Amino acid sequence: MPATQADGAIRVEGVVNDAGKTMSFETGRLAPMADGAAVVKIGDTTLLTTVVTDKPREGIDFFPLTVDVEERMYAAGKIPGSFFRREGRPGEQAILTCRLTDRPLRPSFPEGFRNEVQVISTILGADLENPHDIASINGASAALTVSGIPFNGPIGAVRLAHHHGEWIAHPTYQEGDESTFELVVAGRRTDAGEIAIMMVEAGGTEATCELYEQGAPKITEELIADGLEASKRWIGASIDLQLELRTAYEEECGPIETISYDVHRDYDDDVYAAVEEAARSDVEEAMKIADKTAREERTHELEAQVVEKLAGTADSPGKFADRAGQIKKAFRSLQKDVVRKRIVNEGARIDGRGPSDIRPLSAEVRSSQFSRARNSGRTRCGSSPTCCRRTARRRWPPSAARRCR
Repeated sequence: MPATQADGAIRVEGVVNDAGKTMSFETGRLAPMADGAAVVKIGDTTLLTTVVTDKPREGIDFFPLTVDVEERMYAAGKIPGSFFRREGRPGEQAILTCRLTDRPLRPSFPEGFRNEVQVISTILGADLENPHDIASINGASAALTVSGIPFNGPIGAVRLAHHHGEWIAHPTYQEGDESTFELVVAGRRTDAGEIAIMMVEAGGTEATCELYEQGAPKITEELIADGLEASKRWIGASIDLQLELRTAYEEECGPIETISYDVHRDYDDDVYAAVEEAARSDVEEAMKIADKTAREERTHELEAQVVEKLAGTADSPGKFADRAGQIKKAFRSLQKDVVRKRIVNEGARIDGRGPSDIRPLSAEVRSSQFSRARNSGRTRCGSSPTCCRRTARRRWPPSAARRCR
């Protein structure tokens, strides 16, 4: 649909599933002091997403991106039920939505960008039918797209539910509860015009086992591949809407100027070249050690040797004596490069497994391993063990109860 303007707001709307459900983006009316703001609406679920940036803190060595989701009872037309009638801390769903929004956003900023960025999605309305987590991802991307903050977007996101043998885009809560499997997929459009998938969340629903017993088709790798392919269509639809919003914004307000920033690098090119020349062959051999402890001991030993060789000592400083920190970071980057190339070229992961191999799995259940627990279970995946204990509430004798008091 063409962009519309009313009360200073620029609004675009488009279809985002086969059933005709629409999603809209709006900017220009709310949060004018933010670097970018967008109101995203799907059904009657409405979110305001704002983005702001500031100069980087001195000495910072990471990208300080903060994503926050504000859930408020008024969005559902309710009053907080606590004694003080105030909102509580973020709930589990809000925290998970923050993480889900962060995952595709974080790698979409330019390398070396260290400016502080804050993304806040505030739920203005919840119709209790359409989930707000996917709207949060799309709204954050739309706000960044019209903000001028350096951003390799837009990003589109969609949830797919396998419902009655077919994939449904942007399902309602009810449709999701009646599905056997759900996918959350986010991606962006490449320079070649193709949709590149950046993030996938997948899992069954609470009704999966029951639906399987009733004869519902089981999920296979082929079905998941079909779902990922189908997601690209609706990711592209969201991206097109955001680009349309940006075009309409520029027509009304003028070109969006990209915020200038200083590129921060963990190490210089000459440092990495020196580290690679001094240690690549040794690192390649160390990365083939399957045992984790032995491998880490060897890499720590190699790192110390490289630092001493290139930076020297206090009595005999080397060429890179003032850049020892860069040498360590370059060494870690070299390790990552070796591991990735080995996976791609040789099909071998860091512990020797192939791409389709899983770690050894084991499980054990005992009834009397712990004196006060009813029973316990232990599982092991490779070198990672877990222990779970189950107990049940029981009536204590009066003497024991008195001792506890």
